[in-house]
Amino acid sequence: MFERFTQGARVTVKGAVAQAERVGAASVTEEHLLLALLEQKGGRASAALTALGLTGRRASLDASFAEARRRGGLTKADAEALAGIGIDVGAVVDRVEGAHGEGALAADRGSRRWWSGHRPFTPGAKSILEKSLRVALGRGDRFIGEEHLLLAFTATPGTVADVLAEHGATYVTVLGALYGPEADGQGHAEAG
Repeated sequence: MFERFTQGARVTVKGAVAQAERVGAASVTEEHLLLALLEQKGGRASAALTALGLTGRRASLDASFAEARRRGGLTKADAEALAGIGIDVGAVVDRVEGAHGEGALAADRGSRRWWSGHRPFTPGAKSILEKSLRVALGRGDRFIGEEHLLLAFTATPGTVADVLAEHGATYVTVLGALYGPEADGQGHAEAG
């Protein structure tokens, strides 16, 4: 699959590894992929991120990711669903942190750094890369570019999609920013 990646998409994947190394993470996550994508300049995804107002909001994105990590990776939708059955995620997090220290749920859970020094990709990060292939195929493209990665983030339920939606980047808004208003209604088959 990697051979189908454009130069920009390859730089994004390599940048995600560098992001993980910078923060001392044992594995490369979806968050690392998105943060590496935000650093790319000049591509279609970069233009869409700028149009959506995300390029200047790195601190806000970082804060949203930190809060999601504090919740143990639960999305806001997960927390709301649990609240609907009487479970206050904030209270649970406070009790766990009271007993085990601040950020106890945010710890790198079980990922190992291989002896070779290479950081493995988490199942979620692999899922984003696989989804980008499906997005590209669904659009009829023979390559996987940064724009496909960006659409894959918004089409894959989870923390990254939740944080992007908080910041106004949903599948529909990203699709419009990438391909214009006439793209509305196109390309939804690959989101499933």
